[in-house]
Amino acid sequence: MTAPNPYAEQLATIPVARREVDLLGATTVYWEYGSPEAETTILAVHGFRGEHHGLEPVVAQLPDFRVLSPDLPGFGETRPLPGRTHDLAAYVDWLTAFAAEVAPGAVVLGHSFGSIVAASAVAAGLATPALILVNPIGAPALEGPRGILTRLAIFYYWAGAKLPSAAGEALLRNRGIVRAMSVSMAKTRDPELRRFVHDQHDTYFSRFADRDVLHDAFVTSVSHDVRESARSISQPVLLVAAQRDDITPIEKERELARLFPRAELVEIADVGHLIHYETPAPAAAAIRRFLAPSDAGTR
Repeated sequence: MTAPNPYAEQLATIPVARREVDLLGATTVYWEYGSPEAETTILAVHGFRGEHHGLEPVVAQLPDFRVLSPDLPGFGETRPLPGRTHDLAAYVDWLTAFAAEVAPGAVVLGHSFGSIVAASAVAAGLATPALILVNPIGAPALEGPRGILTRLAIFYYWAGAKLPSAAGEALLRNRGIVRAMSVSMAKTRDPELRRFVHDQHDTYFSRFADRDVLHDAFVTSVSHDVRESARSISQPVLLVAAQRDDITPIEKERELARLFPRAELVEIADVGHLIHYETPAPAAAAIRRFLAPSDAGTR
């Protein structure tokens, strides 16, 4: 990494340990932040093409919480699930197994693609006292304000899967394309923060196992959204949404909030789909307020 991490000093004060657990025939690698004795544990599920590092700026704002942050199957250090297509059912099975084995009773948090997986798992019965969705995918990606770019992305991932292996892998890991994705999502005008965001994507956005896993996950990300699960979730839900999100417009997030039986929507101004990088402090403040009534013994 070449850009300074503006959250490094805060992160340095939080204990962290790398851990492994065998689930569904593969080893899941995850990181435990904070004290095991913390009153509240959060199970954090990252977004598409990302891995656990992406949520660290939010973790940095929550030093008194215990956060368990796994790399999803096929991304980061977690290997793909053997014999499985990496579709929504596979990710839901994996998250449910992870929660039962490592984080029973944890509050579940999902960012972006992770919001789809987290919401679907909770709707299917994953036991949790509360659900937090950051930059939730609240409408089909093709209906977003950048629907044309989404169609280009569909072609890009299709080409990456269909080209000869070496050419397809090179296309999907192309640094110029990764940078273009990063530039399109970043909204901050702070040059140092923009450099950090781009450096994060340069460093971690191509840490997927292979092109088949990436293609499966992409198809899943554009074929589903949180609306499918919303009405089936009885737990309290916090939606942390961006007013300038190009993936799900804020109007759609407001509609999504009304679908849940018990939901609170917090809107953050002047940020897009990168709340976790650009505005982690307001997001963490919303999370802290949402989880404050913990002395009732439910978390």
